Amino acid sequence: DNRPGAASLVGTEIAQRAAPDGYTLLLADSGFTINLAYYKNVKYDALKDFDPVTVVGETPYLLVVTPTLPYAASLKDYIAAGKSGQKINIGSAGNGSGTHLSGELFKLRAGLKITHVPYKSAGASVTDVAGGQIQSTMTSPPPALPLLKAGRLKALAQAAVKRSALMPDIPTFDEGGVSGVHVTNWYSVVSVGGTPKPVLKKLHDELTRAIASPDMRQRLAAGALEPAPTTPEQFRKKIAEELQRWARVIKEAGIKQE
Repeated sequence: DNRPGAASLVGTEIAQRAAPDGYTLLLADSGFTINLAYYKNVKYDALKDFDPVTVVGETPYLLVVTPTLPYAASLKDYIAAGKSGQKINIGSAGNGSGTHLSGELFKLRAGLKITHVPYKSAGASVTDVAGGQIQSTMTSPPPALPLLKAGRLKALAQAAVKRSALMPDIPTFDEGGVSGVHVTNWYSVVSVGGTPKPVLKKLHDELTRAIASPDMRQRLAAGALEPAPTTPEQFRKKIAEELQRWARVIKEAGIKQE
C-alpha cells in the first residue's frame, strides 16, 4: 500500500495505527529516524511504536561535482576551494532529507561553510550539477550513476566506512581526509509495536532467507544496494544511535526544524 507524502510520515503513521499481528509491515528507510530529529510534532516513536525486524539493504550517499570545475580532482581540492572563499553550492533532495543532513555532517566534519541548495528530488539536483547550474550535491547513487558513467558528473567521495563493492572506484570521505562521514540510505522492514515475539522471529527468519537469495541480491545491486541483514536487536541499536546522531547534527549545524 503505497502512501507517499510528508517525507514518508503519512505512510508511517498509517502503519503505526495497524494491529500488531505481523500482517502489516512498514518498509522504512533512513528517513524513519531523520524525520523524528528534523520535524516537529511527529506522531510516532520509532522505538516504542514499532518493532524492528531487519535491515534489507543499504547504499552510501555520494558527493558529486561538475567535472569541469578546477577543484573537481579530489575531495581535498574541493575543501580547499571552499575554505579559500570560492562560491560553492551543495544541493540535496530537499530540506530534512538524508542527502541534506549527510551534507551538513560533511560540512561540520570538514569545517566547511558552503551554501545548501534544497531541491525537490535527488534527480533534480544531480541534473543541475551535470548542467553546471550548481557546483555539487549530495545524492543517493541511483540518479547519479548513469551521469557518472557518461562522464557528466564526478564523484569525490562516498559516505561509507569502506568502499562499496558496487562502487569500488569512489573513495570514502575518510580517504579524502574527512573522518566520521558514514551515512547510508538503508531500507528495512519494521512491524507494528507489540508484535508477538514468535511472529517477529518468523518474519526475521524468512526475510533474511530471502535477502540471501541470488535473485534478491541481483535486484538490490540494480539499485546500488548491498545486502545488510541484521538481527532485530542490532537494528534497534542502529535506530537509537541514528536518532541521537541526527538530533546532534541538526543542533550543531543550527538547522531550523520544520
